[in-house]
Amino acid sequence: MGAVTRRTAPLGEPATTRRHRPDYWLLILSVLLLGIGLIVVYSISPALVVEKNVSSGYYITRQLIAVGLSLVAFGVTATVPLSQWKRWYKPLFVAAALMTICALLLPTNPAYPAHRWIRLGAFSFQSVELLKFALLIGFGAYLANRLQKSTLSDDWKTLRPILVFLGIVGLVVAIIQSDFGSMMVITAMMGAMIFVAGMPMRRLVLVGIALVLLAAATIAAVPYRRARISAFIHQGDTTNCSQLKTGYQACRAIVAVGSGGPIGLGLGRSVQAFGYLPEAENDSIFAIYAEKFGFIGITVLLGLFAAFFARIKRVMELAPDTFTRLLATGIFAWFATQALINIGAMLGLLPLKGITLPFISYGGTSVLFVMAAVGLLFQISRHTLFSVPRASNVNGRAGYESRTDGRRVRGSYYPRTGSRA
Repeated sequence: MGAVTRRTAPLGEPATTRRHRPDYWLLILSVLLLGIGLIVVYSISPALVVEKNVSSGYYITRQLIAVGLSLVAFGVTATVPLSQWKRWYKPLFVAAALMTICALLLPTNPAYPAHRWIRLGAFSFQSVELLKFALLIGFGAYLANRLQKSTLSDDWKTLRPILVFLGIVGLVVAIIQSDFGSMMVITAMMGAMIFVAGMPMRRLVLVGIALVLLAAATIAAVPYRRARISAFIHQGDTTNCSQLKTGYQACRAIVAVGSGGPIGLGLGRSVQAFGYLPEAENDSIFAIYAEKFGFIGITVLLGLFAAFFARIKRVMELAPDTFTRLLATGIFAWFATQALINIGAMLGLLPLKGITLPFISYGGTSVLFVMAAVGLLFQISRHTLFSVPRASNVNGRAGYESRTDGRRVRGSYYPRTGSRA
């Protein structure tokens, strides 16, 4: 292969874009992470079968079905044009609202009393996952429209509707469904997308302070949330490790991580999965993974996540338009926030919060919509810009440096879509 020619586009010249080879590393890394999740779920299935009195293949069979459906979802979202998804955001919001209402009206499982799931026999569906996916597309379309009309900085037309929407979602998800972790993810998604869209920094800081105060009040108003914060602050108090205490799960998670040592106990030698660590297949799966594979395994898993987020960042930087750039930003914030909360809690770095680890945790709804979002990223990567910015101080504007292949570019695309007043 001959040398790749390069040219520098004049300032203000639009970047070129056309359909090209997608970023297959997104798919490869996603499948690797899904495979790790399947291995961990399979390895702890015997312990879960004994603890919960279900058939021997119950967990791995359901997870295999979920992974199969998630790959179908990936194929759909990677194939259906993004313009069509943009037109479908209203039906998606309606579907998410109806699913949420059903979850609130249907009776709960005694083991999981919160109104978060729709359960019909063996079928279960967590409505907030559909809400995340709908919000990703709908909010991206909304912000792109505000930018096109140059009303992003208009409080009445942009900021106040966003705050009203966030308040309604917070009331339903954080208060009624008692899912504070998912509300944190939704807030992070919206905040990241607004920041990238170019909302003035002064407004973002003020809104951020108000949301932090509101979150603190929400935590203080609920006894079990206060207890979790207290257990996190007093991690050295061994009385919190009593099975009757709120800090029990966090304590057992740290024991599981520490038990792994440098190389782990091995696939069939987990101890904490046998009834000691609550939610071993869901919220606590990172601790179980650490127990089995040790420090080396943790390093490999974190390396895979880092590589995956690097690929998303590349798609963000080279997205062909505002809408697709906002989609990629929202997906990055979604996955990164969930991974940070889950792993941080299992390592004792953050207060315990029940939330799944993307790709790894057992749970069909989570895996389904995670892979659906990856499908959107995969489709965006087919149309990434054939240029990267070069530094320029001419009127404070960035120029572009183009390559003919448009695939292995390096650098960032910095959109000039708003001021930071």
